[in-house]
Amino acid sequence: MDNTSTLHLALPAVHTVASATAPVTTLAQPRAFSTSVNPLVFFSILDHYLRRNADQDRVIGTLLGVRSEDGAEVEIKGCYPVPHLESQDQVEVDMEYHRTMFDLHKQVNPKEVIVGWYATGADLNSYSALIHDFYQKEVSSFPAVHLTMDTALTNERLGVKTYISAPVGITSKADNCMFIPIPCDVKYFKAERAGLELLANNKKTENESTTLLSDMDNLEHAVIEVQNMLERVSEYVDSVLAGTVPANNTVGRYLMDTVSVVPKIDAGEFEKMFNSHLQDLLMVIYLANMTRTQLAVAKRLEKLL
Repeated sequence: MDNTSTLHLALPAVHTVASATAPVTTLAQPRAFSTSVNPLVFFSILDHYLRRNADQDRVIGTLLGVRSEDGAEVEIKGCYPVPHLESQDQVEVDMEYHRTMFDLHKQVNPKEVIVGWYATGADLNSYSALIHDFYQKEVSSFPAVHLTMDTALTNERLGVKTYISAPVGITSKADNCMFIPIPCDVKYFKAERAGLELLANNKKTENESTTLLSDMDNLEHAVIEVQNMLERVSEYVDSVLAGTVPANNTVGRYLMDTVSVVPKIDAGEFEKMFNSHLQDLLMVIYLANMTRTQLAVAKRLEKLL
């Protein structure tokens, strides 16, 4: 790693996230802050961790996304790895690589900016505050977000957490800070939901592959899921009416609003519409299979000629 483009951070005297070298007098109260993460970010972090060097315990990288006008809401849309080395005495972060990657990313997604950084591992170690101070300078006046992912799968969970920092003590030092957890939600598009559900429902071994469901299988799965939700709601309503479950006004209003927007359709008319949609779906599947067969035949004929 080139020393001219590498940030060298010496190990602080205190091996905790919040330094105790100065008396704790003030603790800044952060504004209401929340984050949302695109699922592709998790896969990118896992891929970076799997490709790490054998002597690396964890990997770090830059988080990219967009902020609300007041900066209180952050949507993390992407990330890229940043080379770094950790030893007992210091940590080295390749700043030149980080900034080159960001310049290249801006050419593709000019609206996305640096919002923070990620690190693998469930715990915050001695260098987290120092690296966070570097990224805090990169995001200007907005709070930098620190995302951690437990790649050890403790309790069979990734354990994704997000933090922002708040200064502690009188003196302003990089290691005089405390990491405060903030809410984190997973935000995905409808097109990504099918892939996420497929990964969640099909737990294969390392050497097995997972195939996508057909359109008919997806339709059957959606119908069964809707039926199960209706049964669960019906059981809840019956339990409330019977007095075995206390009534919840919030749930009641939500169910009333949901039912009020459902159009009143005759059962026969609904069955006719459903069968028409099913026939259209079968026609698309038939045409797709025919096209696939014609392409296979043309490929074989091309080899013969």
